[in-house]
Amino acid sequence: MTDNISRRNPFFEPYDTPHGTVPFDRIRFEDYEEAFMEGMRRDDEATQRIIDDPEEPTFENTISRTFKDKGEHYYDLLERVGNVFSCMMSAETNDDMENLAQKLSPLLTKHANDIMLNPKLFQRVKYVYEHHGQLTPEEETLLEKTYDGFVRSGALLSEEGKGKLRELTEEAGLMGLRFSRNLLKENKDFTLHITDEAQLSGLPDTAREAAEKEAHDRGMEGWVFTLDYPSYGPFMTYSDQRELRERLYMAHATQGARDNDANNLEICKRLINLRREMAQLLGYDTYADYVMKHRMAGSPANVYQLFDQLIEAYKPTALEEREDVARMARKMEGDDFELQPWDFSYYSHKLQMERYDIDAEMLRPYFQLEKVIEGVFGLANRLYGITFRENKQIPVYHPDVKAYEVFDEDGSYLAVFYADFHPRKGKHDGAWMTDFQGQWITDKGENVRPHVSVVMNFTKPTKEKPSLLTLSEVETFLHEFGHSLHGMFANTRFESLSGTNVWWDFVELPSQFMENYAVEKDFLRTFAFHYQTGEPLPDELIERIKKSRNHMAAVACLRQVSLGLLDMAYYTQQAPFEQDIIPFEKEAWKKAIIAPQLPTTCMTTQFSHIMAGGYAAGYYSYKWAEVLDADAFSVFKRHGIFDKATAKSFRDNILSKGGTEHPMTLYKRFKGGEPTIDALLERNGIKRQTT
Repeated sequence: MTDNISRRNPFFEPYDTPHGTVPFDRIRFEDYEEAFMEGMRRDDEATQRIIDDPEEPTFENTISRTFKDKGEHYYDLLERVGNVFSCMMSAETNDDMENLAQKLSPLLTKHANDIMLNPKLFQRVKYVYEHHGQLTPEEETLLEKTYDGFVRSGALLSEEGKGKLRELTEEAGLMGLRFSRNLLKENKDFTLHITDEAQLSGLPDTAREAAEKEAHDRGMEGWVFTLDYPSYGPFMTYSDQRELRERLYMAHATQGARDNDANNLEICKRLINLRREMAQLLGYDTYADYVMKHRMAGSPANVYQLFDQLIEAYKPTALEEREDVARMARKMEGDDFELQPWDFSYYSHKLQMERYDIDAEMLRPYFQLEKVIEGVFGLANRLYGITFRENKQIPVYHPDVKAYEVFDEDGSYLAVFYADFHPRKGKHDGAWMTDFQGQWITDKGENVRPHVSVVMNFTKPTKEKPSLLTLSEVETFLHEFGHSLHGMFANTRFESLSGTNVWWDFVELPSQFMENYAVEKDFLRTFAFHYQTGEPLPDELIERIKKSRNHMAAVACLRQVSLGLLDMAYYTQQAPFEQDIIPFEKEAWKKAIIAPQLPTTCMTTQFSHIMAGGYAAGYYSYKWAEVLDADAFSVFKRHGIFDKATAKSFRDNILSKGGTEHPMTLYKRFKGGEPTIDALLERNGIKRQTT
């Protein structure tokens, strides 16, 4: 009883931790709701103080204003608890957290709407927008972003329009949460439980051991496979049991579309219509038009132009690649064998082995996680001079998580970096980067440094072996680490413009750029040593990696383009969307599809990026950024992949600048010109089609 009386909610106190990091060890579940409610109240108080200011509105007293009279972190409570809660919802959720999210979602949406639709506050912002004096480029960007944020939130609408927009945004928030919750349930509810060892035929030891551990952790005999990629991927690639591959594939490919209480079909339709209605209410023809206003692409037409270029360039090769796999399958199984989706990874791997004598399992022993970490950190040091030092005094939210202090080339403190590597119950599938604290410069000139986090789902260690990664997992690490560098190098005045706060089709450049190093011999030589013998990855294997690099590259490209086409098909709708999702999906992306489609499979119902993840009308960003990353890496290849001067230019012109200027301005400052698709085609070994 005494503890409850004396204990303070840790979100309400200054964090007395190294670098003011989140005190995860002191946070209780009940702290979240209390902090959210008080945070919203304080937000409202700060808003009212700005409105009540009798002085003429200026940039300083309206746009960039901060109040410190009640303590350094009094008015940023909502942001602080929100950062932690949203991260935990992805990395360490449970039923209580999910239920709380459902409860808070409409309250938080209403709160945001109350601020953005406050007429008195908007009048002050509008006055500054129309009457401001001399501003720096960064200040101009923030003012433009702030004013436009109000307009895009409905500030110019009638009272009726504002009320309607409130309803739409609140419902969309809830629908997004329901979508995610259903998908997580589908993912975690399915298991492929094997008790007959003969059914493990073809599977490598790593997959068997991981499945045995999964079964043991669940209190089950035998072997358990799940829909998490470290389990699903190897099974589809190596299992000789075609019936089981089919079962696993269909479970994966029908998530959210089955006749159960986790069905997402109607939720997807509703989300599509809600976003269309929001955009049209704000004066845009479609949701895609609304989104593209703040994208490098500029318009849906430019996105489709990119897709058309890629389809034209890659489709002939993709069709050849698929036929090569089908031919391999017929060679092994007989002339009447029909290749099905659950067969593709399996026979593609057989073809890869025949052509290049290389596969993911051959490389695993050379990619011990601890060594990969050293390699990635070493790469950052070689390029930018930064160093990482684990600090076990920094609290973490799970024993799997490691926390590091990051120091700049001159020895000064740069950032805190968290790494969370392995799958577990309550952790969403996939990989992502996020931050617990952004970067900004205070009125007193103090540069507040960021606390960034990368979360992945890599193969777990077992009793017999440490965590051994595939080359694909190494690439994933480099990808998310690229995002984290974007966050850690942030060096701007305003937090809302710093780090990864850039346009969506620019945000993937720093991440995808880093993936280029995964197959570079000089990089591999720094960490790729056999975990048992210490022998370096042989030159011969590195050559085979390079030669096999483009194995099924065209198929992979069209896969991404097909997902982009699907996204655009939904969000370029002008009329109410009433079609059945599954047939609509099959039609929407068929231009990029090179294999027969199955009638019951569905991507839409599990497509978190465009339904619940912020990439609605923006999935094309991955291909857009791939053009940028190949183009940018070509500059490094010209000067040397570890060239410090080129790296400094990349850091100074792109990584540290955040969203302070137009992305193309930043890119051209680094490159000296606009990007083309030529470097991407060259990297993938694609020859332009000639007529």
